[in-house]
Amino acid sequence: MLIREATADDWPRIWPFWHRIVAAGETYAWDPGTSEEEARVLWMNPAKRVYVVEDDSGTVVASAYLTPNYGGPAARIANAGFMVDPDQGGRGHGRALAEHLLTEARSAGYRGMVFNAVVETNPAVKLWTSLGFTILGTVPGAFDHPRHGRVGLHIMYRAL
Repeated sequence: MLIREATADDWPRIWPFWHRIVAAGETYAWDPGTSEEEARVLWMNPAKRVYVVEDDSGTVVASAYLTPNYGGPAARIANAGFMVDPDQGGRGHGRALAEHLLTEARSAGYRGMVFNAVVETNPAVKLWTSLGFTILGTVPGAFDHPRHGRVGLHIMYRAL
């Protein structure tokens, strides 16, 4: 697999799985009806460093972004978003991408990384905790899950 910085030309290869994941309404606190143009602006925003994972055939199977979570004196705390094509799950792409972004964040001078809204039923919670993230707190019942009803949103953190 190859992990590299994304280019604008990668968006058409990210959009199909981005749309599928967000439209499912199970893991992201973004509107499931987000249009492609709105999604592109959210994900490919110039303020973010965006990465993709290509499998051995050159297919983009995952993407992530790295950005400051706060501004000013707190700008050394990173935020990131991750998406792995649901058809490619369980192959290590998410873990490899997460480890890559943690290294990139550290190299960029970030002191920590925070996730503001991790749906507590998201299988990625297991990945994040295995990578050293802790749950700082949970906003109970904050997320209307299509299968589980109201579930909490975790705030997760890891020092770098």
